[in-house]
Amino acid sequence: MATIESATDVRAFHTEVSEEELADLRRRIAATRWPSKELVDDRSQGVQLPTMQALASYWMNEYDWRKAEAKLNALPQFTTEIDGIEIHFIHVKSEHEDALPLIMTHGWPGSVIELLETIGPLTDPTAHGGGAEDAFDLVLPSVPGYGFSAEPTELGWWAGRAAQAWPELMRRLGYTRYVAQGGDVGAAVTDAMGRQAPEGLIGIHTNLFVPVLAGRLAAETEQERAATEQLDTFRATGSGYFLEQATRPQTIGYALLDSPVALAAWMLDHDTDSYYKISRAFVDGEPTGNLTRDHILDNVTLYWLTGTGASAARAYWESGQATAKTGGQAPPPMTLPFGFTTFPGEIWKTPRSWVEKAYPDVIYFNEVDKGGHFAAWEEPELFSTEIRAAFRSLRNAEAGS
Repeated sequence: MATIESATDVRAFHTEVSEEELADLRRRIAATRWPSKELVDDRSQGVQLPTMQALASYWMNEYDWRKAEAKLNALPQFTTEIDGIEIHFIHVKSEHEDALPLIMTHGWPGSVIELLETIGPLTDPTAHGGGAEDAFDLVLPSVPGYGFSAEPTELGWWAGRAAQAWPELMRRLGYTRYVAQGGDVGAAVTDAMGRQAPEGLIGIHTNLFVPVLAGRLAAETEQERAATEQLDTFRATGSGYFLEQATRPQTIGYALLDSPVALAAWMLDHDTDSYYKISRAFVDGEPTGNLTRDHILDNVTLYWLTGTGASAARAYWESGQATAKTGGQAPPPMTLPFGFTTFPGEIWKTPRSWVEKAYPDVIYFNEVDKGGHFAAWEEPELFSTEIRAAFRSLRNAEAGS
């Protein structure tokens, strides 16, 4: 007798891409119509031709998606329907007792791929320089419209709505007490979760300072003035992708779904620090940390094979629309314990003073000496050490209560 699955079922997930899809990818790369070389010696006109030609050559002739596919399929992957959307997520339980549940959200142009190398350090800290008392049960969802999660078919799926879906996911997995973390788009989701303060969420950590995206903050100290200058530079010369996706995601979507090289170039043109690190990996064969050629292409190829370039871009439009509807009103206050780590290669170096003005209960703040915007991807061991440290006081407080 056939069984009828309910909308709340959690189902195992496995992916297998056909050889025809991979052959079509290589054919499209080979058929690329290349622009002439940029007329400057830096990235001020965009992603440089030598970088893209080196990437395309490696992608077409040496890269092996099957390795990424095997890595993903070796992990416990699932899907479940929440608020009308099929959500994909990785769920790795720690073997250590009393592991703290952690839901961690990726950003753009990332995916769950950028978080994979943190799974070991977070779920099994004893094998990575930590103690058993720092272990996490880890939940890594794909934001709707990204990767293996379904595309929204109705308006309204912005960061705040994902923030409403994640507590239901954690409840469905049986967790009544948990923490959350995010960077980039994932930071916006996590920040919104903290402000919504769902039952069971006891604290959050981010590595992108979300409040400054709503407008300028005080620039009274030397650190605040330096951060403001970095933000002004980004807004003037580095935020083209942000503006396009926030205002015309459908327009860029045609290129992202039709040309793999256009997709890769669009995803590389994010921030200066990450761009040059990735460029060196392809042009000079010198990766920085975990930003290797294969890992970068694992992420780009996931976008290509799932056809999610346009739907991921629309998430920026949705967040812009949601912000406009507030009429400039301040978001709900944050009352939960908050932790923050600033990485030196981030788009701007967030000063502690800004963090303490925006979040009343700062339980952790640290500046580290390496890593950039994609910190979990680039420096997974260091990133994981920060996450363990950020939530340690919450564990200790509950243990002593």
